[in-house]
Amino acid sequence: MFHLALPLAAANLLQMMVHAIDVIFVARLGDAALAAASLSVAIFGLLVWSGSGLVGAAAPLMAAELGKRSHAVREVRRTMRMALWLSFLLSCLFMAICWMGKDVMLATGQPPATAERAGSFLRILMWATFPMIASAVLRVFVATLGRPTIATMITFLALFVNALGNWTLVFGNLGMPELGLYGSAVSSVITSFVMMFAYIIVIQTDRRFRRFHIFGNFWRAEWQRFRDMIRIGLPIALTILAEAGLFTGAAFLMGRIGESELAGHTIALQVASLAFQIPFGVAQAATIRVGLAYGAKDHLGIALAARSAFLLGVGFMVLTCSIMWFAPKLVLSIYVDVDAPQNAALVGFALQFLVIAAAFQLADGAQAVAAGALRGLQDTRTPMFIAMFGYWAAGYGTSIYLGFWTDYAGVGVWIGLAVGLLVAAILLMARWHFRAAFGLLPKA
Repeated sequence: MFHLALPLAAANLLQMMVHAIDVIFVARLGDAALAAASLSVAIFGLLVWSGSGLVGAAAPLMAAELGKRSHAVREVRRTMRMALWLSFLLSCLFMAICWMGKDVMLATGQPPATAERAGSFLRILMWATFPMIASAVLRVFVATLGRPTIATMITFLALFVNALGNWTLVFGNLGMPELGLYGSAVSSVITSFVMMFAYIIVIQTDRRFRRFHIFGNFWRAEWQRFRDMIRIGLPIALTILAEAGLFTGAAFLMGRIGESELAGHTIALQVASLAFQIPFGVAQAATIRVGLAYGAKDHLGIALAARSAFLLGVGFMVLTCSIMWFAPKLVLSIYVDVDAPQNAALVGFALQFLVIAAAFQLADGAQAVAAGALRGLQDTRTPMFIAMFGYWAAGYGTSIYLGFWTDYAGVGVWIGLAVGLLVAAILLMARWHFRAAFGLLPKA
């Protein structure tokens, strides 16, 4: 589990750092620019994450086939082909939504000036949709075949490309035009295409990957496999949509409270999201390892894979909880100058939010790993309903009440986030614990 989870978690961490690069550069343009960028990225991230979750159904499908038979070349190729088809179809839909980003933001009560800048930012960023979702599919392929380190290396390349792109295009270095806020969006688009082509080159040149010919007969439909992708992947996408939507919705609530609160929320959420990438990587590994055992009808293997995942994922969050609790200013200094007078309000709010983020770290790790293990059993429908109830009924409801009906304001919104994660963690872990009673285990 550690061997598979470590490079996946590292790739997730690097991916978050790729996005953190955008925040670091845009934050130097002021609160208004950061608020516009954060709203745009909130919508874009929500779409891409849910899309990646839908095509991520390729992981349990391929793992189960390889668990049954280690040389399931044709079955893996069919799954990959339909996953890439789905990536294209989803991208067309999501780009249309991004094109209407300004209207969406105005409808949620954002200030017109912020909505105008954010809408323009989103119309550039939307061109990264397909390469990002397609890269998620290709990443699942290399990880399921036991080569997750490739994802780490490619994401490290993306980190370098995005840092260079932001440095040159936001501030006009090396003779490039000074595009300001919009330079960050252009840099993200370039980075996404670099990642996708890097995966394609590796897959086409590596002998172990090449034998699957995943781009062969690319126009041949496999409708049964397509339906399987939708059946398993749609609940995964809706689960991710529910969780990511909770945080996106929180950003919109913050936007109504104030620009400084939203900027502080953006920074604190970056820190919490960065920490989450480790248990998320462990959860991805759990899906693959549990899926392989599920395909082989190995009940003991299923239990051991999940137990290892819980120890790794939740154990790491004890560390992140401690860092956020005892050294919050040190963490924030990565993103902004905590001693600068102009950042005083932003830093003050971010420090308050980080205390709450520290408190929900364990629940965040537990719910992620439990969901990943259940996906390995191809159990996605009930966890979807659990997520919707936990994140939205319990979490977002609490955020709205405490944020707007009490004096807690932004702190109340974050308390709601903690409540949502805790409820989801308890229910998902209970479902995993009683997996035999629910009939989730394969018949020997």
